[in-house]
Amino acid sequence: MSELLVTNEGSIRFLTLNRPEKRNALNEGLITSLKSALREADAEDSLRAVVIRGAGDDFCSGADLSALQKIAESSFEENLEDARGLMDLFVLLRQIRIPVVAAVHGRALAGGAGLASGCDVVLASRNARFGYPEVKIGFVPAMVMAILRRNMPEKLAFEIATRGFDFDAETAQRYGLVNQVLEEVGFDDSVLEYVSVYEKLSRSAVEMTKQLLYSMDGRSFVDAVGLGAEANARARMTEDCQRGIARFLKKS
Repeated sequence: MSELLVTNEGSIRFLTLNRPEKRNALNEGLITSLKSALREADAEDSLRAVVIRGAGDDFCSGADLSALQKIAESSFEENLEDARGLMDLFVLLRQIRIPVVAAVHGRALAGGAGLASGCDVVLASRNARFGYPEVKIGFVPAMVMAILRRNMPEKLAFEIATRGFDFDAETAQRYGLVNQVLEEVGFDDSVLEYVSVYEKLSRSAVEMTKQLLYSMDGRSFVDAVGLGAEANARARMTEDCQRGIARFLKKS
């Protein structure tokens, strides 16, 4: 049985974590499969968005027990290499051109919360729970910290990362980690309805907007506006923009 299921609904690619008996815990194989599937989706020009979701009752409960055992037995160099494998996944979520949407139901804890919050958009079922409990076992939500720091105020990020508590979907939305909270009944249909909007929009415009947004991190205001000016000029030259302008002028 494959640990990652890949299916399409029109031009939307669904990646389903398929280890329900392990609460879709992350192991080396699943992380590798996710990265490969994201790269494949990025190479397909017909796709408009990617949705990551979990099979069974939970989105993802974090690291697999076997992965934790490996951590305990590995050297610093081995652990660094392993950590960089997960780092590559978080970076890839931002690098692929089309939107990546997390559809979270049940628990999204530790690395699972990191996987969700690393996506461009997070949709949560009302029964979803998020948390970064790493400190409870002497661990650190280390790579996730870069994501938390970009999504919420510093003091709130500190509280979440150092106290290890979990919280519901509405709280996650208030913290800035969730875009929308959806009802449990019909959750999958509501996710598809939300994501299908990207089928009606200019793919090139969405791609350029994603790239521009993440390119602005750490830049001065002047540099960021300058990047915007360049993106503006490039957008004007695309076929989608040319057709859009023509349609607008025809209606006027």
